[in-house]
Amino acid sequence: MREFKEGDVDFCYGSRDGQLWPILDRLFDLQLKFETTKAAIQQRKDFLIQRGIGICDIVHSAKRDKIDASDLGMQDVQLRELIEILGEHTSVDTLLFTGGNSKNGPEYFFRRLLKRYDLTLNVISSEVPRIHEFRHPSDQRMVTTVSLIAPSGAANRAVGSLQKYKDAKAKNPEMNTIDFRVEQYRNFF
Repeated sequence: MREFKEGDVDFCYGSRDGQLWPILDRLFDLQLKFETTKAAIQQRKDFLIQRGIGICDIVHSAKRDKIDASDLGMQDVQLRELIEILGEHTSVDTLLFTGGNSKNGPEYFFRRLLKRYDLTLNVISSEVPRIHEFRHPSDQRMVTTVSLIAPSGAANRAVGSLQKYKDAKAKNPEMNTIDFRVEQYRNFF
């Protein structure tokens, strides 16, 4: 039986320690509940359906020595077949990765998946957030990928080292790393 902490939601990325839902809550003024209830789950489902957003992890399964949310702690990783899934969902033209190309990050795994199909990502922008595109093999449509800064506490150090963040913080000393992510995510959601 899974155990939940106060404030956890039993839904994708629903840990109280994660920041995806607080970011989306701020972006869209959703007034989300952060509790382990059916109502909190339904709020998230309703939002995703209304906006036409699909959400999943690129990792289908993995083993861990230590139970935590660290990407680096994953071993024996099995990837979700996103190329096939995209072939079934032809209206999808953009993938937002909440994390980058560091080891075991979503872009890293997606690149590994693309190799199976002899596909590569073409650079559109190498600045954070990095933007790439590739041609889907089944219907030849262009699919854009955007590697956003991960919505995790562990990524705060990376955010703090970005020149864009330092510049924004110099203009607004009240800005924090979540504010910075909200502004970054706003451009893509």
